Amino acid sequence: MKNLALLSAIVLATTFGLVFGTMPGASALSWNWNYSGIGVAANGTFTTNDTPNDLGFYLIYGITGTRNGETITGLQAAGTPIPGNEPFDVENLISINTQQLTSHGFGYSTSGGNYSSPYFASFLPKPGYLEVFSAPPITPGFKNLGLEDSELPISFSATIITRP
Repeated sequence: MKNLALLSAIVLATTFGLVFGTMPGASALSWNWNYSGIGVAANGTFTTNDTPNDLGFYLIYGITGTRNGETITGLQAAGTPIPGNEPFDVENLISINTQQLTSHGFGYSTSGGNYSSPYFASFLPKPGYLEVFSAPPITPGFKNLGLEDSELPISFSATIITRP
């Protein structure tokens, strides 16, 4: 009976390896990004899928970098707001087109316990990029921005550095 179980395990492992070992892996793009404004400078890399959506945006699923010397520790999940900026959910999308971010932008956390969300503000008289920044103590809701929080104009840029 042990030999039958061992043989079954070997057949299963071999089949799994043949089926899944030959499947092409998902490709990814790497990007350099940066933005700056009065009192803020951030830069790093994104990892995205390799195929844009119908509007030309790639999904960001990885981020590294720094913001004002603090290490970026994580990407905010798409469909959720950064703490302190409720109810504005991030989309985590980037494009090579002139308008590189959506009106929902992307979000991330830093080693100082802070959160940032750069986005494209199409509602401005002269549309451009803004960054929402929230720092402890964080009170939920964008109407509760404290003295430690800000929403500032920024210059944003991102370029693809590797292609599959």
